[in-house]
Amino acid sequence: MSEGSDPDRLAAALRDEAMRLGFSRVGITSLVEPPHHEALRGWLARGLAGPMNDWLQRHEPLRRSAATLLDGVVSVVMLATDHAGAKGSEEIGGGRGRVARYAWGDDYHDFLRARVNDLAAWMESRVPGSRTRGVVDSAPLSERDLAWAAGLGWIGKNAMLISPSAGSFFMLTALLTDVPLVADAPMMVDHCGTCTACLDACPTGAFPEPGVLDASRCIGALTVESQDPIPEDLREGFGTWVFGCDVCQEVCPWNRHAPGSSEPAFQPRGDDRTLSLAELLSLSTETFRRRFKGSPIKRAKRTGLLRSAAIALGNNPDPPAWPSLSTAARDADPVIRDAAVWALRRWIEKGVMVDACRSVLEAQPSSQEATSSTSAEGSRPGPSTA
Repeated sequence: MSEGSDPDRLAAALRDEAMRLGFSRVGITSLVEPPHHEALRGWLARGLAGPMNDWLQRHEPLRRSAATLLDGVVSVVMLATDHAGAKGSEEIGGGRGRVARYAWGDDYHDFLRARVNDLAAWMESRVPGSRTRGVVDSAPLSERDLAWAAGLGWIGKNAMLISPSAGSFFMLTALLTDVPLVADAPMMVDHCGTCTACLDACPTGAFPEPGVLDASRCIGALTVESQDPIPEDLREGFGTWVFGCDVCQEVCPWNRHAPGSSEPAFQPRGDDRTLSLAELLSLSTETFRRRFKGSPIKRAKRTGLLRSAAIALGNNPDPPAWPSLSTAARDADPVIRDAAVWALRRWIEKGVMVDACRSVLEAQPSSQEATSSTSAEGSRPGPSTA
């Protein structure tokens, strides 16, 4: 019997090839319908999807089965890729903004897509006439749910997939195929136990209950997916995060020995885990695009990133950043302007450069005009350009 016609041998060979290509762990499931799809529908009905609500609502029917992405699919290969280093950016200097570990380097979509396409080509060469499709966080597929079904981990109280051997600092990639493969068993045991570290540590209270995320309060979701004004009651909780948030993962005991990665694409650009807030606030649309070309951070667009940078300075005043912050308070973008004005008020409350801040605020439009401008221009569904 040839390897291609033996599901056991083929699955073993596929695992070897995936590891050779650089994936960290491999799981296989024959469940092309995500086992927790009804839970997803309930989550959406509760209005907890935050800035991704419209996209997720629109594509929810497609997420019911992987067959909507590949006709005839019978196996889903879930691939985990560890990212970043073991050390985070917890200790940062003044005037710096924090970035989630997965976004320190290059855009993971690009090199993981190339990697899974190589694995797909390998499969099609081993099983002539077979059909495959690689998915890298870019199609309506419930990767986390299918990864659970494939035995790669359990879904923790922070709604992350957690591996007992590697924690949660990893990315998921899927390979769909119409070739039958021997499936792995899902991890039925929840190893979180009585621990509530992630729930207790969330700065914005984004977990209404264990395992349920309210993305409308999640720093990671809002800094990456939204270009709207951040509700004022959440801003202090943002601390100095400007893109993403790792708090619920950093406190997770299962991440104490997360393996990290030596993959060059995941390493910090310029060996820098944090970003200068003053530099961010000085970026024009064009310099923003050049600065973050090929980086996941570009997803926030200029509006979202500079808004978050201004909020970070409001939470952690840094006098050398004053020129950039005062200029941002006059930015043409009402969302950036609103965040910078809020930051200046915070500086006054904290007794930092009080007279200078007041002089800028006195030159602002009346509060009614500013609110009207932000409401009219800043609450748009999401700009199509940076």
